[in-house]
Amino acid sequence: MNQPHPFPPIEAYERDLSVEADVAPLKVRSAATLQAKPIPPREWVVEDWIPAKTVTILNGDGAAGKSLLALQLAICAASGGYWCGREVQPGRSIFISAEDDEDELHRRLADIARGGNLSLSDLNELLFRSLAGEDAILAVAEGKGSMLKPTRLFHQLEKLIAAQRPTLVVLDTLADMFGGDEINRTHARQFIGFLRGFCTSYGATVVLLAHPSLSGMASGNGSSGSTAWSNSSRSRLYLERVKEGVDEPDPDLRILSKKKINYGRAGDQIKLRWIDGVFKPESAPDSFVAMAAQNATDRLFLDLLAQLSAQGRDVSDTRGANYAPSIFTKDPRANGTTSKGFEGAMMRLFAEGKIRIEMKGPPSKRRKSIVAT
Repeated sequence: MNQPHPFPPIEAYERDLSVEADVAPLKVRSAATLQAKPIPPREWVVEDWIPAKTVTILNGDGAAGKSLLALQLAICAASGGYWCGREVQPGRSIFISAEDDEDELHRRLADIARGGNLSLSDLNELLFRSLAGEDAILAVAEGKGSMLKPTRLFHQLEKLIAAQRPTLVVLDTLADMFGGDEINRTHARQFIGFLRGFCTSYGATVVLLAHPSLSGMASGNGSSGSTAWSNSSRSRLYLERVKEGVDEPDPDLRILSKKKINYGRAGDQIKLRWIDGVFKPESAPDSFVAMAAQNATDRLFLDLLAQLSAQGRDVSDTRGANYAPSIFTKDPRANGTTSKGFEGAMMRLFAEGKIRIEMKGPPSKRRKSIVAT
């Protein structure tokens, strides 16, 4: 049974003295009852950046590339890849765009798939829809107190999520889908509450794209409208161009920063570079010593991959029994190299195009395998 959305209509808040005497006390429980229960692990779509089963806001300056970066995230979820150099929880994803038409989405999908050594036929678990030129509003202000009311499109989207059970839902953008007052704190909290209903009812993670306000751009925090947007979300990221005054010395460079995270440390940044239609992590070792160590680990990864390939043993980039970094740590030649060290090598080698994913096996039982290019 679907759970009710967090914010009922305004009538539900009106005081009814005739039934007040019959209302039972709010149910609570003692914290001591949790002693016998295992502590549930924290779930992430992208560890330390995008928490699972809640709402994350991705702010980005106009033409900074937030739609492209979010589409890369959706593809990584659908294909089990890496986003900004970080592993993405695999699962079905839905991308709803109110800005780009289907032809533009097709071009971007093709660029991203090519950059990840995939074909569009590998993206069966990515569902998308362009609403460009259509009414894309999910909620409007209506009635007493101007509370928000979900639209027909909202209910259509909910039915889609209920049927498909995606891991990830990307909505592009707030300006096109929100029919309330962006600086109204109640409207902001209620709209995020509606989206969190998708999370609590269906286990989805929602990433909402938004343009920053002028004050958000001027301050550098990338916020949009009321602070209630940031306060109501559990994570907020900001994608921006790198400027020196009014100049932009490197137009292909971007900074993705963590402006808010309820379950970790804010302030972290990732440098990204636009290359052939996709964003890739910018490699910047701290010293020649670090660079030499990375190069050595990269060569060891390739050597072990060649050794296992010659033995007919396939390894994968997805965590499991055949996860390459875990298998490589058990080899005598690893010489103390950790799984995290091999993970870093794997990400660099993918980014440099020295390894790729190849699908093997019969159509009924396809599996991914890492191969050298």
